[in-house]
Amino acid sequence: MTNLNVDSDNLLNQNRSITNNRQHHKYKHLHIWFPNIFEFKGGIQVYSAFLLEALQSLYPNTEYDVFLKHDTRCLSNVSLINGIRFHFAGKWHIKLRTLAFATQIFKSGVWQTPNLIITSHLNFTVVAYLLKRLKGIPYWTVAHGVDAWNITNPTLKNALYHADRILAVSNYTRDRLLKEQNLDPSKISLLPNTFDPSRFKIDGKPLHLLERYKLKAEQPIILTVTRLARSDGYKGYDKILQALPEIKRQLPDVHYILVGKGDDRLRIEQLIVQLNLQDCVTLAGFVADSELGDHYNICDVFAMPSRGEGFGIVYLEALACGKPTLGGNQDGAIDALCHGELGALVDPQDVGAIAQTLIQILQGTYPNPLMYQREVLRQKVIDTFGFVRFQHTLADVMKNSPIGSQK
Repeated sequence: MTNLNVDSDNLLNQNRSITNNRQHHKYKHLHIWFPNIFEFKGGIQVYSAFLLEALQSLYPNTEYDVFLKHDTRCLSNVSLINGIRFHFAGKWHIKLRTLAFATQIFKSGVWQTPNLIITSHLNFTVVAYLLKRLKGIPYWTVAHGVDAWNITNPTLKNALYHADRILAVSNYTRDRLLKEQNLDPSKISLLPNTFDPSRFKIDGKPLHLLERYKLKAEQPIILTVTRLARSDGYKGYDKILQALPEIKRQLPDVHYILVGKGDDRLRIEQLIVQLNLQDCVTLAGFVADSELGDHYNICDVFAMPSRGEGFGIVYLEALACGKPTLGGNQDGAIDALCHGELGALVDPQDVGAIAQTLIQILQGTYPNPLMYQREVLRQKVIDTFGFVRFQHTLADVMKNSPIGSQK
């Protein structure tokens, strides 16, 4: 279970430890392979950007070559890109992009022979394995969630098996990988997701959003932020819709805001009509990053009863805004909500349990007083999953993981 008892002095000591690590562990040249970090902001992309920032902070004198499969250009501040060479494959047509990217990273690996390759997507390990066989270059990879489930491709399984380290974002991800794949448990390290607390702060319900969605401040509001993709149906937003008639029976003014876009929207629209929920559901569609914090603040509870989430950064963002949060009890939400210490965990398939738990939370009777202590809740999630903790955990992993001979 994640330790929540982290105070400011401990964090200062962690920073000193990180500074000392810089002096004792030299990574002269790293290759970093990401799907993308600039032109799309999904969970893997956000994690990748934080990973790069943490690496650069830990090892500021290291030479970095960062290869991005889908990005076409750099969209970032100068402080992040100092000392980093970016290589973009996104200008290739999508049908040719995988081959072009694989060729690029393979040729660069052969030519430059970096000390270590780190990739934030398991699929890229196939090329990394070839480079390890050819040049002896060690490689690490990150296991997030659905990308790591039910892997049957023999080539990918072999590449994953020979990875020098696998960074799992949650205990759930780690345990499922070990159950499904023939992996050495000692090679898997936990590096949970992190977030930027400066972007997600406690505030009142934004008036401009209340006006936009034609809502009143006193209305109980449930929020979900996710992609509305058919492949992401495990997120559980349809279960919330199914629970709404019962919630509405006890809380007639309840309103559900579902943020996100994708190819599952038509099914959701049909479900809303079928359940006669047109007056109490808003499909907000895509929301820009600049308005995401306001959307967390408009709600009274954030809910995503998923059943296949690797971790779920959205839980951390909601908690940082001091919001009571509900997740599923069968996936990475267990880690994000610290086994129920930071939020409510329910059976994601049990519509009745989802309804009753949300009613309890909205009525202020859920038996976890921390969920209603906004400032304490925010500080707990920062202490447990903030960037300082992320950076410190990464430093420990890198310090204790041999990477082969230095150049």
